[in-house]
Amino acid sequence: MIAPRTIALDAMGGDHGPSVVVHGASISLTRHPALEFVLFGDEQVVSAELQNYPELAARSRIVHTPSVIAMDAKPSQALRRGKGSSMWEAIAAVKNEQAHVAVSAGNTGALMAMAKLILRPMAAVERPALAALWPTINSECIVLDVGANIGANARQLSDFALMGAAMARALFHIEYPTVGLLNVGVEEIKGDEHVKQANAWLKQTSGLPLHYRGFIEGDQIGQGTVDVVVVEGFAGNIALKTAEGTAKQIGRYLKDAMLRTWLSKLGAAMARGGFRVLRQKMDPRRVNGGTFLGLNGIAIKSHGGTDALGFASAVDLGYEMAQTGLIERLAADLDTFHHHIGQNAAE
Repeated sequence: MIAPRTIALDAMGGDHGPSVVVHGASISLTRHPALEFVLFGDEQVVSAELQNYPELAARSRIVHTPSVIAMDAKPSQALRRGKGSSMWEAIAAVKNEQAHVAVSAGNTGALMAMAKLILRPMAAVERPALAALWPTINSECIVLDVGANIGANARQLSDFALMGAAMARALFHIEYPTVGLLNVGVEEIKGDEHVKQANAWLKQTSGLPLHYRGFIEGDQIGQGTVDVVVVEGFAGNIALKTAEGTAKQIGRYLKDAMLRTWLSKLGAAMARGGFRVLRQKMDPRRVNGGTFLGLNGIAIKSHGGTDALGFASAVDLGYEMAQTGLIERLAADLDTFHHHIGQNAAE
């Protein structure tokens, strides 16, 4: 029997607020009937939305919050004024063990700052990382960090590798996920000193549940060369945004080409099924949702402009991570790794 999991939702977060959050939660409930929800936000507004989804309403409760974190608020402002907001209280529900996961489509910087303050980083973690699912030729891979940190030292990159591997085991059900360190080339002499040192340490992970494959280059991410791609946040965020823009560019090229002549329109009509499959594979809503790894709790960031299908994907991600005991397994892996590295350094 599948144990019930409670998801805390920032019902006011994102560009569309409760209309998308509530609809998205209802979609996720059809996929995972054991889910229960706590929705934080304006009780009157959220309640009105819930009336449209009676099955969801039966498995939900609303907690009224007096304020909302603006999408353009600075993280420092959010921390000073955020207590009592829908975002703050959703994260606090995880801290207080009233929910297993918090999901928000709100301000990314504010969510990261609040999550770090409320949930606190794990004892062995210097910096939590934002991990995202990335479509590949094979299926998906996990890329981290994609924007939580600017720069990372060797220890932090090594931690990212263990975090990503734990997430891959949880989501992909792979006992030994493959891990690659993103670099400017695959040769050992390339990269800065932090990347080289992380590479040396990750070669010593034979006793941990992952397979380290060494350096990979940017063009190998989409090929699905590894299950987990490790990179510092500045480069990771640029890579993510570049990939999103390239996907839109290719989609526009295809559309323009198919509508250019009557013959191309005929060809497009005949290939409609194939284009439908392509559109589904390139649909960003399918892999929506990033998670802050390295905290004592699960906080999921949904894209602020997504629709209900995209928000449902973020809820699904949180559910899968909660079901597998990710936090406990990751803490054990980090302790083992740092103990091993510490022993080698002492020798």
